[in-house]
Amino acid sequence: MSEILISLSNLSKSFVSRAGSVDVLKEVDLDIARGECVALVGQSGSGKSTLLSIIGLLDSATSGTYTLCGSAVSALSHYQLSILRNRNIGWIFQNFNLVSELSVLKNIELPMRYNSDIKKADYETIAMKQLTLVGLQDKAHSYPDQLSGGQQQRVAIARALVGEPDMLLCDEPTGNLDSKNSEQITDLLLELNKRGTTVLIVTHDNELAKKCERIIQISDGEINQ
Repeated sequence: MSEILISLSNLSKSFVSRAGSVDVLKEVDLDIARGECVALVGQSGSGKSTLLSIIGLLDSATSGTYTLCGSAVSALSHYQLSILRNRNIGWIFQNFNLVSELSVLKNIELPMRYNSDIKKADYETIAMKQLTLVGLQDKAHSYPDQLSGGQQQRVAIARALVGEPDMLLCDEPTGNLDSKNSEQITDLLLELNKRGTTVLIVTHDNELAKKCERIIQISDGEINQ
């Protein structure tokens, strides 16, 4: 039986506004096994990005339980949560989120500064290893504005991989790319999944979703599996 990496039970999220309380997620139950490739799809405002943020420890639930890598998230301190974020989760965003003033190599090295298990002397070696994996070893000393959108996204993927995370959380990873670059990024994510990385993708790209092992529909804050 596959190990459950992510387990959500009766998870809800509400926001309070001047108009009152708004329920964004409603008693979500969801298990994702280690090594799965899952697409999370739904219309804008359905709650999928909020759900991804909670899974990625960027936000917290209003009620319910979330267990990640065997640990109940609600029982962890802020320090323990930051360690989990840094070492167990790799994030990939639609807008790449690269630092324009830093070279490609230095962008990839950024997460390692917050991981005390990685020696500073090893930063460049590790960064180059991941840059080679995404096929951009010749761009190490370039800057983000010198790269195409597809190349920037590959750099972002390399950055997400430096801590060898248990999972990659991808928020519309092909949303700003043309069809050719979208296909390349899709193939790269699927290859990483074949190598054992759990991949969870929020996407409007039906072609990308269909290539995932499982598609989860979310509508009005509720999961339809």
